[in-house]
Amino acid sequence: MIPDALPILSLLIGLPFAAGLSMVFVPKPETGRMLALAAAVLELLLAAMLLWGFDPVDPGLQFVERHAWIPSLNAHYQLGVDGVSVLFPFLGAVLNLAVIVASWTVVQNRVRLYYGMILALGGATVGVFCATDLMLFFLFWELTIVPVYVLAGFSGIGPQRRYAAVKYALFMLAGGIPLLFAILLLALNHARFLGVPAPAGLSFDYLALLDTPLGGSLATAVFLLLVLGFAVKAPLFPFHGWLPTLAMEGPAGLTAWLAGLKLGAFGIVRFAVPLSPQAALEYRGLMAGVGILTAAYGAIVAMRQTNLRRLLAFSSISHVGLVVAGIAALNFQALQGALFQLANFSIVAGGLFMVAGFIQHRTGSTEIDQLGGLAKPMPLLGALFFVLGLASLGVPGTSGFAAEHLILIGLLRQHTGLGLAALFAGIVAAAYVLRYFRRAFLGPDKLGTAPGELDLRPRELLVAGALVLWVVVLGLFPRLALDLSDGAVSALLARVHESLPEGPTSVAVAE
Repeated sequence: MIPDALPILSLLIGLPFAAGLSMVFVPKPETGRMLALAAAVLELLLAAMLLWGFDPVDPGLQFVERHAWIPSLNAHYQLGVDGVSVLFPFLGAVLNLAVIVASWTVVQNRVRLYYGMILALGGATVGVFCATDLMLFFLFWELTIVPVYVLAGFSGIGPQRRYAAVKYALFMLAGGIPLLFAILLLALNHARFLGVPAPAGLSFDYLALLDTPLGGSLATAVFLLLVLGFAVKAPLFPFHGWLPTLAMEGPAGLTAWLAGLKLGAFGIVRFAVPLSPQAALEYRGLMAGVGILTAAYGAIVAMRQTNLRRLLAFSSISHVGLVVAGIAALNFQALQGALFQLANFSIVAGGLFMVAGFIQHRTGSTEIDQLGGLAKPMPLLGALFFVLGLASLGVPGTSGFAAEHLILIGLLRQHTGLGLAALFAGIVAAAYVLRYFRRAFLGPDKLGTAPGELDLRPRELLVAGALVLWVVVLGLFPRLALDLSDGAVSALLARVHESLPEGPTSVAVAE
């Protein structure tokens, strides 16, 4: 058990920020690497403690911290986790450690800046997952822009890396506008509900806002604004343009972060649906349609790519579309599958982008026409790509199977057409993943390098082993992850169900 006096969530947020800022005072790059590694290991231990101490039976917020922050606005420094969010700080810590180890010999310039920004991105991301005051959440949300901009602009590998950095920042700043409007509308509605004028009646407390009723038109406005803001970061079509650009121009560690931790999809299930459940029901058809369109579009465009990094970017877009469609189904199986798939992204999508980084660093290219026979000099790297690729396809025995299976069941329960469209996206995904693996790893040898010379190094092999362990163990025992979210998903669906005007008779949504 975790002592009540230990502010573990604040430690998970503050530790990477403190370590990142400490890079300014580190004299040598080697010392910066060691400091980043030590901070990442400690972060992982704290996240494991959080996961160990979490009670999955309790559907409410746990490890709650609350302190005064901006008294004039009634905003608080307030943190907490429940079954929806508890797994993500741990997975973020795993991905953080993996990125640091994978970048050990790749990053040679501006080493301290690189690791400092990676750590800062990790701290801001944990803040997004744990913040239960919407103003604090928005602060962490916007803070993620800074390290991504710096990493893409100064540590990128492409000739247009600064263009990619500016493009990302502009997309994110534009997406933040509807989020801020929605948050302000919620706070002002709370003051109106209490009959206390602003600013005294304002509240950004997530739990207080859950208990504050929203009118019909206001509920619609809040829901659509939240979904629009989160769609930019997810990203959903047509707001996806920043991810392929960043995948080509940014460092592999950064793209592993952005593809692995889908903050936009998390925001939809964390805030948009529970804060405006009636509007979520009313517009779930629209949200499901956008999700399926994104899934199909991403898969088809990925099929046409000849560069692994762009292929993985569009594959990631396709997968997040399927997740959003699962959220829109608003039934137990689909929501469970969506959350499990978001967890899988951290390992599978993040791991695949790290593989792309390994290939780029060793061969100088990820273009399929310039690669061939990679399985001969890189058998371990090829095996890692194959296992992660199978997990991304949802092959039985991998962690992706249970997640996609649940989403498909939930979509088929909602509408047969949605399920069939999702199956189509999955079939196309199998084609482009297996096509790239066959040509790049099993095709004619174009490198002429001795076997094993370019393969995974021992420290990289440790990262690969951890990724494969997740894929296999969660593939065989998915309840280890699903049990964590059972109570929270049931509570969320109960809230959605209570918003139905028909009352308790409309059980199809909640069951």
